Amino acid sequence: MSNSRLMTNVEKAEITTSTVWKDFLALIKVGIVNSNLITTFTGMWLAFYFTNTHFLNSLDIMFLTLAGSSLIIAGSCVINNVYDRDIDHLMERTKERPTVTGKINGTKASLLGLLMIAFGIIMLFMTTITAGVIGIIGVFSYVVLYTMWSKRKYVSNTIVGSISGAVPPLIGWAAVDPNLDIIAWMLFLMMFIWQPPHFYALAMKRVEEYRAADIPMLPVVKGFAVTKHHIVAWVIALLPLPFFLLDLGMFFFILAMAFNIGWVALGLAGYKMKDDIKWSKLMFVYSLNYLTILFVAMVIVTVI
Repeated sequence: MSNSRLMTNVEKAEITTSTVWKDFLALIKVGIVNSNLITTFTGMWLAFYFTNTHFLNSLDIMFLTLAGSSLIIAGSCVINNVYDRDIDHLMERTKERPTVTGKINGTKASLLGLLMIAFGIIMLFMTTITAGVIGIIGVFSYVVLYTMWSKRKYVSNTIVGSISGAVPPLIGWAAVDPNLDIIAWMLFLMMFIWQPPHFYALAMKRVEEYRAADIPMLPVVKGFAVTKHHIVAWVIALLPLPFFLLDLGMFFFILAMAFNIGWVALGLAGYKMKDDIKWSKLMFVYSLNYLTILFVAMVIVTVI
């Protein structure tokens, strides 16, 4: 009987630990942290490559950059969760966040977020001043300009939010080379331009949730037809960027152009498709694969 009770207590402890860890990952929006790690690493790796610096001689820079950028992104997401807990319960994809359910206290979460941001900024300044400053700009643009100012007021909130989302590769590059090369700025532009079609497609899928939460996303305010025009326009804006990345080689150029043309074609197909939601799902999935494959390819072409 005692062994049975012991096992039960152990199992309860394991379940509690698992739940706490799951809530923590939801609080920091681990998916966003992980995806931004890819772009941060790519920016840093390319800076190593183009400055002829061997990464094994800069393992401290790698650690400080990846850890620092992860902390400021996670901390910013925590603040975002705390700030939005009054509307997150209205949306299906956010209603189970621990700040909504009350599993995590808002004050404690805010303190955690601020500490993460502080330690992250310090780590970035330990690489270069430029990386630290860009990190601060990223935090300010996401927490203040997006979360607290534009998200609930303006239809341009997605564009404002794209600033912070485009910062990670710049941080990665600046941590190695504070004299930001044209390629670093092209990575920033790629990330900035990629975000509106990505999030507009998501907003089309979740339009009724955003409407319920009174968030002025483009599909809510302007409708699907106008949103389609904006999505296609932003995707077309990506077309010139591979020409500025020719130093990565012809293989990458062809790959990037193929993905760009494919995305434009899929976007234009939306004018003929009768099911707007199905089209938005296809565009959303394409955008995820686009970003992941191209940023991983940038690393691969510099290795082989």
